[in-house]
Amino acid sequence: MKPPAGSALLIAAVIAAVGGVDASAQAPLDSSLARYITSIRAIDSHAHPMRPVAAGAPADSDFDALPLDGIPPFDLPARLRADDPIWRLAQNALYRIAPTVSGASYHTALKGAAEDARKARGQTFPEWVLDQAGIDVMMANRIAMGPGLSPARFRWVAFVDPLMLPLDTKGEAARTPDTRPLYPRETKLLDRFLKDLNVKSLPAALDDYVKMVVNPTLANMRARGAVGIKFEAAYLRPLDFDDPDVAAAQRVYAKYARGGVPTHAEYKALEDYLFRVIAREAGRQKLAVQIHVLETFGGFYSTRGAAPHLLEPALNDSTLRGTKFVIVHGGWPLIGETQGLLGKPNVYADISMMDDILSPTVLAGVLRQWLGEYPEKVLFGTDAFDGGIEQGWEQVAWVASNTARRALGIALTGMMRDGEITRDRAQALARMVLRENAASVYGLPK
Repeated sequence: MKPPAGSALLIAAVIAAVGGVDASAQAPLDSSLARYITSIRAIDSHAHPMRPVAAGAPADSDFDALPLDGIPPFDLPARLRADDPIWRLAQNALYRIAPTVSGASYHTALKGAAEDARKARGQTFPEWVLDQAGIDVMMANRIAMGPGLSPARFRWVAFVDPLMLPLDTKGEAARTPDTRPLYPRETKLLDRFLKDLNVKSLPAALDDYVKMVVNPTLANMRARGAVGIKFEAAYLRPLDFDDPDVAAAQRVYAKYARGGVPTHAEYKALEDYLFRVIAREAGRQKLAVQIHVLETFGGFYSTRGAAPHLLEPALNDSTLRGTKFVIVHGGWPLIGETQGLLGKPNVYADISMMDDILSPTVLAGVLRQWLGEYPEKVLFGTDAFDGGIEQGWEQVAWVASNTARRALGIALTGMMRDGEITRDRAQALARMVLRENAASVYGLPK
């Protein structure tokens, strides 16, 4: 394989890490295997790429349905903070900003270099980002795609939480300072869905809402190139989508379709039902279903509500076995719970965000644990997001890709040395994690 563009720095770092010694010495990473892993053009299961925007044009506002810049300030994991050295490595690799530059000179140089790169590459900037990170295709979690995000390199994963929230959400929004600004965003996006369908008002009956809004919206997404849909529900409510009471859901919808605010219990009954309706139709439309499952972010975010095992009633639903589910972010830190769910035939997990917040050594432990049982269920992902000049989405993609490749190398090196796998099997597992598993889930060429 030809090493992906931008891999020279990674290869150099890998060789330095093993000190140029033979693989028989107890270095953490086999250098030959590291080179092979670096050569794989990956499929990124989960990210938020930004479309190029010309000077003076409106900013890209479609990169996330629930951007967190409107919620109260909250602490970030240490590795996500801009002063972590990993970001200077990314800036040096992408923009040749030497780690020794500091203060005002550093910020000026970085801003200028990033702006120059965007201006020089124009609509091809996003593809350049992928090349620097060794990524062939990126699953773009966005409200909508746009110029510069070519379908050859960026495949759409659309947000669908608003379809679960057709009724007044004022009562749900009032629960925490985090949810107050988030629910109105979902209402605004549902209005956008309705406008796309030329539906002037909500149907009076739940069955009609499904037929006139839910199913056509998913069909539109598929027709516009979507390969998956995404639930961000853990930012809004716990993931306990229990076995639904269809009659109760119908009553709640009919009672409030023309106005009024449902109680929390009433809204939960409706959401439990609509979650399954959406997931079932997604399976019929050959759309994978991504679900955000992670311990953070937000000062009032419910970690308990984001536990992977809360999904078990839904994942055990026999009517949903035609739908492929991806536990996005791997359910960190409850990786054991996630591993238990991987035993279900239609459940997968990606390592997006884990490769941003975890060191390669810690992530290697996760990968080795999962690969020991369900190697065909583990997907690479970056969660590349835009965090400003010091953490642009291109930098996040580079950090996550480099971290994931090194972690994968450490995990597979340990498995080889312990006699668990051969070198050929190690290379096969690397291809599966970085590319082939995602290709199977999203229906892409391997």
